Amino acid sequence: MKMQHKYYGLYEAYIKRIFDCIIASMALVVLSPILLITALLVHIKLGSPVLFIQERPGRNEKIFKLYKFRSMSDAKDARGNLLPDTERLTRFGRVLRSTSLDELPELLNIIKGDMSIIGPRPLAKQYLPYYTEEERHRHDVRPGLSGLAQIHGRNDLQWEKRFQYDLQYVQHITFLNDLSIFFKTIERVIKREHISVRGEGSLIDFDLYRIGQRKKKNEDKN
Repeated sequence: MKMQHKYYGLYEAYIKRIFDCIIASMALVVLSPILLITALLVHIKLGSPVLFIQERPGRNEKIFKLYKFRSMSDAKDARGNLLPDTERLTRFGRVLRSTSLDELPELLNIIKGDMSIIGPRPLAKQYLPYYTEEERHRHDVRPGLSGLAQIHGRNDLQWEKRFQYDLQYVQHITFLNDLSIFFKTIERVIKREHISVRGEGSLIDFDLYRIGQRKKKNEDKN
């Protein structure tokens, strides 16, 4: 039976959610021109729908619908199957990702209560069966728009190190820590650091990574 997460302090228990709603609502108003222009460009360059909606596990592994701007085309092969992610990602899509503009619709998720501004990033639903019991504790809190792992390497981090940062954050949520992550995230976005595309680079999908680990472990035993 999973233990109930214990709040670190008053900030996590009461204030953090209030700040999330206020900041996300203000950001939606201030950034509304950028949101509208981005939505229009996505529609022109990639077509409809403008939003990419995908189910992700949130707090206590409750599934929610994550909103992002589309960054890929619907290009298919001769058999009608979607091409690999790297082939469907256009130059425009790369700009969206490198500037993190594709993430802006997640402000709606924050207002709805699915997410927080700061927290472990919500990963693919298909990864759920592959976490260890300790790693599952990254879901004890609301996932975030950015988190401790994102400012320490994002997709450049190996999975175990990424989860270490997630768990470190979950166990010690404070206002100063959130504030530090918030401003360091802005710095990373401006410098466009640690941006990569799924399927590129050395980091493979977590489920495939963990399957490979288990296979190697079984081979070593034999």
